[in-house]
Amino acid sequence: MVDASGRERLLISLGSFVLALVAGALLLLVSGAFASCESPVFGLGGLQFCYNPIEVYSVMLNGAVGSPYSLGLTLRETTLLILAGVAVAVTFQAGIFNIGTQGQFIFGGLAGAAVVHYTADLLPANVVGGGGLFALGMMAAALIGALYGALPGILLAYYDANEVITTIMLNFIATAVAFTIVRSFLREGAAVQTTLIPDYATPPAIIFPSASSFSILILVPTLLIAVGAHYLLNNSPLGYNIRVSGEQPTAAEYSGVDSKQVIVRTFTLSGVIGGLAGGVFVFMVLGYWQPSVPQVGFDGITVSVLAANNPLGVIPAAALFGILQSGSVALDLQLGVPRQLAGVLRGIIILFVAMPEFMRMIGRRLGLGESSATSAVTGTEANDD
Repeated sequence: MVDASGRERLLISLGSFVLALVAGALLLLVSGAFASCESPVFGLGGLQFCYNPIEVYSVMLNGAVGSPYSLGLTLRETTLLILAGVAVAVTFQAGIFNIGTQGQFIFGGLAGAAVVHYTADLLPANVVGGGGLFALGMMAAALIGALYGALPGILLAYYDANEVITTIMLNFIATAVAFTIVRSFLREGAAVQTTLIPDYATPPAIIFPSASSFSILILVPTLLIAVGAHYLLNNSPLGYNIRVSGEQPTAAEYSGVDSKQVIVRTFTLSGVIGGLAGGVFVFMVLGYWQPSVPQVGFDGITVSVLAANNPLGVIPAAALFGILQSGSVALDLQLGVPRQLAGVLRGIIILFVAMPEFMRMIGRRLGLGESSATSAVTGTEANDD
């Protein structure tokens, strides 16, 4: 996998996806043999099978893209996952195992909701005021996400604190602190939630039904962020330092790269994008902030690994993840397939597709393969020069 070309890796991913469908079909057949149903699909040797794999996959696909509403739901999930996946991919490119996007997502969403709480009455209740409210909320989400993202970077760079531990703990801290802030200062009514965002401050649906809580006006900038992150990593001094620090940290140090600054800047950039994901969730999806938010930051880790930590690859990876998430909801509603089984099926597909690239990433970290050896030699020669 380390030495596989782009074409070979694509073929391996497609083959893995086919194998995942086969494994999922077998799982559905076995599970259907132990389920109870009024109309079994077929019987064999005294056993009755309740689930038809072809029908299950058809319902999943139709539930994800079969109507403007379902397509809007899928694109909504995809938008959030692109932002979370890019936030994770940036740090992974630097060789940093960042688990803290969920905390930045939480504080970013809370910051956007707090802006609405304190400034909605100060702006006119029209399109201009709504645009200003949205812009202020998203800027606050990005700023708070950046500050909270920089914190584990500072701890790692200057105090040698393990980023896995600090980012995981900061996720729990973000959840607890955000709950306390809302309950004590931003609470609206009996429930622990913030003020509802006015309709004139939410991005319009335009093409898709408003019930899908998706706006194409948010998807387009999200795609530009992914493209911009790819350009930054491959065509800027900061991006070069990030990639070299991740692939050849020793060579980076010898070439004069300030690893501490790279770590802090990488975490800060990741925090900006993670905070924006929280802002998008509050303004486009939920319409307010509450303690029980989805695990978008953790899903971003899977999306990033699935995309081989490539910001451009995050786009199709997030789309696949979004299709599986929205499509699995239809299984329970239309076929009576338990949500847990739908979740396992989704996990099998993601695991099969992501595992080859995950193993490739591990192989590169361990210096396996001819490409890794060549890269190491090149770095050594550059240092000698």
